[in-house]
Amino acid sequence: MLITSSAFADGAIIPDQYGCKGENINPPLELKDIPVGAKSLALIMDDPDSPSGTWAHWLVWNIDPATLLLADKQVPAGANQGRNSFGNINYGGPCPGSGTHHYQFKIYALDTSLALTDGASEQQLIDAMAGHILAQGLLVGLYSR
Repeated sequence: MLITSSAFADGAIIPDQYGCKGENINPPLELKDIPVGAKSLALIMDDPDSPSGTWAHWLVWNIDPATLLLADKQVPAGANQGRNSFGNINYGGPCPGSGTHHYQFKIYALDTSLALTDGASEQQLIDAMAGHILAQGLLVGLYSR
């Protein structure tokens, strides 16, 4: 499974408009090679470089597996969103306190839809996905303040 963005390459700098120095909107994400049999997709965007531990920036699940593009400024129709580490139920863009951080966009193909309601935490999402992951992909972007 592959996740890419037209806004930045894997391992490259995320443009300011997608972080706290800009509009703080989600970047466009393209999905490829979704496995046959996937019933839903889930996305976790987090920052493992946060001094307080991994920081969740965006949690989205029950994405239709026919979705090939997550457009900027949009949540896929019918999808659910979790509570990020900022305490909000939406995208919270990169905004490191200091230095350059790695932001991971992790996509998962699942063999089921998840019975989680909006506002679930990253750990609740990870727990719900356990045993249901068919494939996954990773895109990493860098951002510094």
